[in-house]
Amino acid sequence: MHLGFVPVLSGSGGGIHQYSLTMLRSLMEIVREGRGHELAVFANDLQHPEVVRAGAAGCSIHPLFPPTLKWKLAAAVQRCVGEDRAAEWWTRRQFAKAGSRSADGVPEISVLPDPARSWFARCGAELMLFPWSSTLAFESGVPYIFTIHDLNHRRHSEFPEVSADGEWERREYRYRNGIRHATLLIADSETGKEDILEFYGDCGATAGRIKVLPYRPVHAGESAVSEDERERVRELYGLPPRFIFYPAQFWPHKNHQRVVEALALLRRDRGLQVETVFCGSHGGRLRAGTYRKVMDTARTLGIRSQVHSLGYVPEGDMPGLYAAAEALVMPTFFGTTHLPFLDAWSSGCPVVTSDLRGIREQVGDAAVRVDPASVESIADGLQRFWREKTLRHDLISKGQRRLSRYTSSDYREKLEGILQEAGSRMIG
Repeated sequence: MHLGFVPVLSGSGGGIHQYSLTMLRSLMEIVREGRGHELAVFANDLQHPEVVRAGAAGCSIHPLFPPTLKWKLAAAVQRCVGEDRAAEWWTRRQFAKAGSRSADGVPEISVLPDPARSWFARCGAELMLFPWSSTLAFESGVPYIFTIHDLNHRRHSEFPEVSADGEWERREYRYRNGIRHATLLIADSETGKEDILEFYGDCGATAGRIKVLPYRPVHAGESAVSEDERERVRELYGLPPRFIFYPAQFWPHKNHQRVVEALALLRRDRGLQVETVFCGSHGGRLRAGTYRKVMDTARTLGIRSQVHSLGYVPEGDMPGLYAAAEALVMPTFFGTTHLPFLDAWSSGCPVVTSDLRGIREQVGDAAVRVDPASVESIADGLQRFWREKTLRHDLISKGQRRLSRYTSSDYREKLEGILQEAGSRMIG
């Protein structure tokens, strides 16, 4: 079968970017093993190292959209006005064009007139695989597999990043139509599968159509991070000898605010000065506002010198940062599963995270779990790592054992099984 694949290549894509790379590398292995598949990669950046690597491995490489004047103009407009404004305009346009709507007012458009509709097919794709919930899936007219990473706009609509400025409607348009017309659906966990069935059973989501493909870190199974590499990143970023690490974009649900408040509590009430390193994008109106609030809070509480923010960090530096840290701290309000836990375990870093549905199942006993709404609970978790040396080593061992239960071969076999079932459904 001739497969088409649309990866998320920008590092600002966070976990979905990492998920894309893992899936792309596994697809390349499946093709290389000669199991009857060919792979076409569609990308905006044809010079990206992963795309170049795919081309060298025998995959065909194509631009994401046909090189027409219309799409060149659309890309130029997005660069000028910004992604947020372009996305808001797009949502309003979809609502205006929609001929029919669901009971909650969401446009029910199965296929839009779009040059991409014929583009994927013209490039030979018989089945498209999307590692993210892209509208291109159902707008292109080619059979597809649709990946759903979270439905937090349904679980946590109180957070503006999943509900404000048309975002809730954009997600509903994407999920309702993507689910309705997909050959198969992919969830990253059994909890994610439960959510799809709960919220989108009316769109044709059934247990048989949803396949679970858990996360697998890009660097999992590689050699241990050397002390030289740890020292290199410490020197490169000017890091303190001991620190906790939180790699996350500055969305409100990531909860950086309470991490800073927990640091202040530890210093004021318990005499502990814990240094923290944040990395992740704070571009865009909402993330920029969150970043300012977090840093202003640190300054007001007198701990600004304890908070280090690195911005975007290249993928190659991340294993060294994890390995150098005392712990990954991630008191997020969102489930269901998260790649940073796996990256941390792979690099020999223990985890402090939220005691939430989905996360409990992912980390088991290989993490200290805290209440993300409680500053005192977060502080308690951090204090344990700062003072209990044996706890750190114990959780690193448990995390690595947990990681070893799901190998790259396991991931690849699950992915190939999904492709085979999709092919059978297309024939049937």
